Amino acid sequence: MAKKIEKLDALIFIDTNILLDFYRIRKSDISLKYLSEMEAHKDKLILTNQVEMEFRKNRQKVILETIAEVNKISSGILNVPTILSDAKPVEMIKNAQKQISTQQKKIKERIDKLLSNPGTQDKVFLTLQRIFKTESEFNLSKKNEKRFAIRRLALKRFYLGYPPRKKEDNSIGDAVNWEWIIDCALRTDKHIILVTRDADFGVTHGDNSFLNDWLQIEFKERINQRRKIILTDKLSRAFKILEIPVTDEMVEEENTIITTRKIEEVQKNEAAKLRSEQFREKIRLFFEESNDQSGEKQK
Repeated sequence: MAKKIEKLDALIFIDTNILLDFYRIRKSDISLKYLSEMEAHKDKLILTNQVEMEFRKNRQKVILETIAEVNKISSGILNVPTILSDAKPVEMIKNAQKQISTQQKKIKERIDKLLSNPGTQDKVFLTLQRIFKTESEFNLSKKNEKRFAIRRLALKRFYLGYPPRKKEDNSIGDAVNWEWIIDCALRTDKHIILVTRDADFGVTHGDNSFLNDWLQIEFKERINQRRKIILTDKLSRAFKILEIPVTDEMVEEENTIITTRKIEEVQKNEAAKLRSEQFREKIRLFFEESNDQSGEKQK
């Protein structure tokens, strides 16, 4: 039996990595359903110019990554023995290859339009731009004078090494988002839902996500003990908590994306580990050869 989700009166912060997934979802109507609900409930969103910048910064890269599979489909020349060249199956394969080549060309033309004219061709970009321009007390836009105070607080926690912060971080982006989340919580009596897949905010074990210990204690100390802050890697779960409509298909697509990303991360780590082992082996062989040559000279 599925665990019952508690309904809360809450504000929701959606991190950049979640927004970029709208390009990874294979069914465009599902992405648009998520975006439509976000826009309809934009008064519940905690927004920052930082997230907007990161979205724009990474959008093109993610679009190109998502079409990589299309380029893997072969449309090359089929070489068969002369004796089979007039066979019906060969003719059918050649026709199919022509169709693949034609459709690949159409997809590439469509991608070019998305990259060159997002303001007219990209529905995800257009919807998010409208959301980022929302006039709201929870939007830390470039027009919001509070941004200077928030940056100072973020810079302080960055220098002190406080989370959220990745090991290799050289910017205060995550710290800006966190300090703004705290500020929004201070000015309301609402709970907070944080939707992200960034490990610097916490960890995910199985189907559950757990906020970083320091952040959890900090939130309670700066807000109060009764207020809740929930970390989740699923936008669909956040929607359910807020009683925003979510279909089974939306949940299924998001789960597919999460599973795929986890597999890709494992493959990436394994490839990096293999490269490291190969490099160490080359170093070992180099020193062995150097020692052998040195020994021969001494003789």
